[in-house]
Amino acid sequence: MFAAIRGDIIKSVRLTLLFVIITGAIYSLGLTGVGQLLFHDQTNGSLITKGSTVVGSHLIGQEFSSPRYFWGRPSSTTDPATGKAQPFAADNSGGSNLAPSNPVLINRVRQSVKHLRAADPAQKSQPVPVDLVTSDFSGLDPNISEAAALYQVQRVAVARGLPPSRVRALVEANVQGRILWVFGEPHVNVLQLNMALDSGGAG
Repeated sequence: MFAAIRGDIIKSVRLTLLFVIITGAIYSLGLTGVGQLLFHDQTNGSLITKGSTVVGSHLIGQEFSSPRYFWGRPSSTTDPATGKAQPFAADNSGGSNLAPSNPVLINRVRQSVKHLRAADPAQKSQPVPVDLVTSDFSGLDPNISEAAALYQVQRVAVARGLPPSRVRALVEANVQGRILWVFGEPHVNVLQLNMALDSGGAG
């Protein structure tokens, strides 16, 4: 009887070790290897570099407030330790979860519209693109629509002393199309567009 139990225990230990090796080591290493080989940038965080310095990621937005730069979507993320607003906090991703009828959301959108129009009086008669006044479900969206980028051309051009036509051309040059020509909408990565501005892309 004890010999049979001991045999079962040995078989169980062997099977456990075998599955640990297969699922914990071989599978993980194989998946990592395939990722590094076929999707190197994505596997390593889709990082954006300036020279040898990492300045951000294609997947996580950053906050810009200077009129010299294009602004991204509002971010609803908070500091997980304090609960206070901390835009684009990658360690606490999440949306506001406020319903369209919620007075808090309505007031926030109104204030955002007011701020955008005050920063760009020349656009007062133009409708504000919705993605400039609403956050996405993650709070980390690094992109804005083409319309949202074009809405800001005049402000950025005036702040930098550049012809609006050149800034518009830079926006158009940075529009990224749909994934596989089907999924999503044409969009602009805010960080990449601002980096192109700083490098003299519209000068």
